Amino acid sequence: MSIKVKPVSKAFAREHLLEIAALRIKVFKDFPYIYDGSVEYEVKYLDRYFKAPNGTFILAIDENNGNKIVGVATALPLTEEDDFVKKPFLDLGKKIDEFFYFGESILLPEYRGQGLGHAFFDEREKVALSFSQIKFTTFCAVERPVDHPLKPANYQPLDEFWQKRGYQRHSQLTSKFEWLDIGESHETEKNMKYWIKSWNR
Repeated sequence: MSIKVKPVSKAFAREHLLEIAALRIKVFKDFPYIYDGSVEYEVKYLDRYFKAPNGTFILAIDENNGNKIVGVATALPLTEEDDFVKKPFLDLGKKIDEFFYFGESILLPEYRGQGLGHAFFDEREKVALSFSQIKFTTFCAVERPVDHPLKPANYQPLDEFWQKRGYQRHSQLTSKFEWLDIGESHETEKNMKYWIKSWNR
């Protein structure tokens, strides 16, 4: 396989920031995010991973296609996330220093079905477990109404994939994220549900 999935330095990620932003905008147009993205929003959003002491970028790079970036995933300790991400954990009395948070994991459609989604999880989990205090890895996913008008007839949620990776949805952990949907005139809140994997360390 000519696709390499690997952590990269923040300097490398910043050098390719506009390429990463464009990739995220393109992929997130699809359901369930249906995100009407902008470079300005992406640059602001990704800045948290550059500022966080342990912010991590994992890239999928097609070495046979001019080293094109075809996928990106992010991660950082939950303690280094924004307050609105930490809040539901704190409200339930969780020890946030035991959690490592995975941001979005995206991949161009034509590169899917080759195991790269698993590779993104493998690499982020490897980073998370390099911290001795980490006992859980977690991420959140948007929840859309089952009858959403923009939901494709052939849409397949990723729940089964996540469950096979050992993640379980936590019904009491929710956040509100804001972004601009396709067809909206202003940003609106989206319900986000958290998934957690315990490492029994």
